[in-house]
Amino acid sequence: MKVAEIIKRTLLGKQLFQNKKINWFLKLLIVVLLCWALYVQIFAKENINEIWNSFKENVRLDNLWIVFLALFLMPVNWFLETKKWTLLVHHIEEVPFFLALKGVFAGVALSLFTPNRVGEFGGRILVVKPENNVKTVVATLVGSLSQLVVLLSMGSIGLIGFIYLHLQMDAIAFYGFIFLTFVMNLMLFMSYFNVDLAIPLVKKIPYLKNRVHHILVLNQYATKELFTVLGLSFARYLTYSMQYFLLIWFFGIDVTFIQSMLTISAIFLLQTSIPLPPIMGLLARGEIAWYVWGFYTANEIAILSSTFGLWLINVILPGLVGLVFIININILSSLGYNAEKKDSVDKTREPIH
Repeated sequence: MKVAEIIKRTLLGKQLFQNKKINWFLKLLIVVLLCWALYVQIFAKENINEIWNSFKENVRLDNLWIVFLALFLMPVNWFLETKKWTLLVHHIEEVPFFLALKGVFAGVALSLFTPNRVGEFGGRILVVKPENNVKTVVATLVGSLSQLVVLLSMGSIGLIGFIYLHLQMDAIAFYGFIFLTFVMNLMLFMSYFNVDLAIPLVKKIPYLKNRVHHILVLNQYATKELFTVLGLSFARYLTYSMQYFLLIWFFGIDVTFIQSMLTISAIFLLQTSIPLPPIMGLLARGEIAWYVWGFYTANEIAILSSTFGLWLINVILPGLVGLVFIININILSSLGYNAEKKDSVDKTREPIH
């Protein structure tokens, strides 16, 4: 064997060993951050004992099915999100559904300790080829925009209904608010169905014009496809709204279905306007829920228990599943940092086992 070949293999072995150490360090860091986030949001929560006691007081054989139904809707929620994402990303590369589902769950895990859930993008780029990472983020942003369109449009309807039922507002101001809401929603829908207009805008930005090729995927989304994505986002919205209603019902808050849907829509709208890290956001979201539901009940623990339960089912449970996937992934390889670049492309097709 030539000396040059021996040196090459030796250096390659050292690089692989170094990469393994970095991989394990990143995984350990993620586990530590996730455990810290869980401790702060669950175990260190001042009223966690009251919430647990509220659950025990309300649970009976004849209503336990309500909790099971809310739990059953959790995979429905994330299956819809995965279907939406695979539909958007297939213009970039074909990602098998269950591999995509692992990426979605991994993103939920990372979002638990990142501001405004930006970790969701990080989880999804782990299941695509490294050269498609930026394009995948762009596709994911389109999916997030579709969910935002649904949330804001439904939330505005809920807020209008809530104001009409519970708040005293001058008639002119009220109708002005309705008109302003209509205009804003119209602009939002127009922006969504014309996402490709972002391309010429990016070309005008000096720093980004040389990177415009990353967002050319926006040209490939037909109106019919965007409608389908919007429909899946609406189905997701109905799913987690129904989960919230079921938990409100379980904890004994006496409201009609219509009142619940209007209130839930208004709460989701107000909560979306809080760009806080999850460890602070949960507290703020609980305060918003307590204020809005306070028009129907003085049972603060029931309100907080319902809000906490929804977060536990839809975020914590899939986040823990996602953590298992992250532990079984070669993070550096998935991001393109591999000692053997040519082999890394092939290896990243099955980054999670």
